[in-house]
Amino acid sequence: MSEDKLLPLRQQIDAIDAEILALLNRRAQIAQQVGHVKAETDAPVFRPEREAQVLLKVAERNPGPLQGSDVQTIFREVMSACRALERRVTVAYLGPAGTFSEQAVYQQFGHAVESLACASIDEVFRAAEAGTADFGVVPVENSSEGVINRTLDLLLQTTLSISGEVAIPIHHSLMSKDGTMTAVTRICAHSQALAQCNAWLNQHYPNIQRQAVASNAEAARMASEDATVAAIAGEVAGKKYDLQIVNAHIQDDPHNRTRFAVIGRLQTAASGRDQTSLVLSVANKAGAVYNLLAPLAKHGVSMTRFESRPARMGSWEYYFYVDVEGHAQDEKVAMALAELKQSAAFFKLLGSYPFSH
Repeated sequence: MSEDKLLPLRQQIDAIDAEILALLNRRAQIAQQVGHVKAETDAPVFRPEREAQVLLKVAERNPGPLQGSDVQTIFREVMSACRALERRVTVAYLGPAGTFSEQAVYQQFGHAVESLACASIDEVFRAAEAGTADFGVVPVENSSEGVINRTLDLLLQTTLSISGEVAIPIHHSLMSKDGTMTAVTRICAHSQALAQCNAWLNQHYPNIQRQAVASNAEAARMASEDATVAAIAGEVAGKKYDLQIVNAHIQDDPHNRTRFAVIGRLQTAASGRDQTSLVLSVANKAGAVYNLLAPLAKHGVSMTRFESRPARMGSWEYYFYVDVEGHAQDEKVAMALAELKQSAAFFKLLGSYPFSH
């Protein structure tokens, strides 16, 4: 009886699937035409501001019952596949495969890209600078452990710009070959992951040695080959290396998130909902920082992030990493930045890009 009721519903789904398939390929054909026009003017294949506008629009227009975030995931992959018909974008990230950095790549670009695993954050920058990769994805800060200092240092030195950002939830699991801790003598993970799970580890496995390794994915690989090693890693890495979960979600902060920057040579145009990152420094005198930031208040520009970093020049001087709302081409932001540039001892615009939160 249930089959009698299901059959016409399945036939409707089959008919709708055929319509969706036809529309997807129609979209792809138009995307190919866009690619031909871009080729004539040497325009970039990936336009983050355009894709951000599309994703925002589909979420706003979505009537349900699908969740807006799920609809955005579907459209991100559609855009990724259509973009690949023009050319597959190559994206470097902190590897190996299975890291949260790789997850950030797919969240920003979709899966129709060439992903390039790098052994260090430095190598990600070098790949993007040399043109081996079109873009790089690097971690900037974690909600519980703070900034990634190496990334900040390299952003200061590089000729690349930030063209996007990705914030993803970080869920750590303790995993081993057989799903138990019976034979385990070492718990391995990236130093940041060990720090993010420190209280939980102290409570449950205080006597097991902890070892920092290059990445959580590397820890997962080690655990897959050695029963005496347990890894702290994400679900993707666990599946890749066929590990069993001992305990899930062991991070001390249940809302743990990491923010990643997309770096490349692209200067991202305004999307209508943007953020701008810059680096500043001031002379070491009373009121200098207050006076430096006064142009932001004067022109009504909101500051969303302010982070200090030692200048490493042998004296007590600092660089300040600042995020503000709006695009550098927006009138009030442009006026504020012009005044900042005049008053700062050092000024570097890191980039403007779509706001992801």
